[in-house]
Amino acid sequence: MDHNEAVRLQAATKYVLGELPQGLRDEYEEHYFDCGECALDVKAAAAFVDVGREVLRTESVEATAAAKSGENRGGWLLWLRPAFAVPAMAVLLLALGYQSLVSVPHWKKAALQASAPRVLPMYSLIASNSRGLKSQALQARAGEPFGLYVDVPVDPAYPKYALKLEGPDGRATILRTVSYSEAQKTVVVQVTPEQAGTYQIVVLGLTDQAADAAHAPVLATMKFGIELGT
Repeated sequence: MDHNEAVRLQAATKYVLGELPQGLRDEYEEHYFDCGECALDVKAAAAFVDVGREVLRTESVEATAAAKSGENRGGWLLWLRPAFAVPAMAVLLLALGYQSLVSVPHWKKAALQASAPRVLPMYSLIASNSRGLKSQALQARAGEPFGLYVDVPVDPAYPKYALKLEGPDGRATILRTVSYSEAQKTVVVQVTPEQAGTYQIVVLGLTDQAADAAHAPVLATMKFGIELGT
C-alpha cells in the first residue's frame, strides 16, 4: 500500500476503529511504520477516539440518571435538556472536528501532546536466520507491543507461510499468515512480550493440501532475546 492509497481509503481512521480487513490492515501497518505522515494520522485518530470515549464515559451516568427521573414527563423535549444535549453536542462536535484534527498540523500536535499514543517501536530480524547467528537482545516493556521486520525464505512449493512465535515458556502463537507474493517483501509482525527470555520466530511452509501449521515444515528460525525494562 502506498501513501496515496492510504489517504484514499482513509486507512488511518479505519485502522484505529478496527474497520480495515485483515489484508489491508497488514498492508497499512507495513506502510505507516515507514511513513511519518501516516504515523501522525494514526496518532491523531487514536487521540480523537480516546477523547470521544472519555466524553461519553463522563456524561453517560448523568444522562442515564436524567432519563430515569424524567421518563414520565417531558416526552421528546427531554432530549433538549442539558443532560442529553451536552454529550450529544460533544460527540457531534468531535465528529465535525475530526477532519481538522487529521488535516491541520496544529491540531495533530495538540492531540499528540494531550494523549501521547505511541507508534510501535520497531526492530529488525532481517539479518537473523537458522544458520547459527547470535540472537539479538531487544529492549521492551512487559505487555507493550513492538514490531519486527522479518524476511521470509520463499519457495515455489509453498503458496503460503505461517509465522509462529515461540516464547521462553514454550508457548507458541501464530502471529500471521502471508501469501507467496507477500512473502517476497519484508514482513512485519507484532509481538507483545510478557516475560524476559529467548524467543524465536519460526517460518512454516503451507500448501493447499496441508494448510495445518501444526504439521508444516520449518523453513527458517529467527531467535532473539527480550530484556524487560521499566
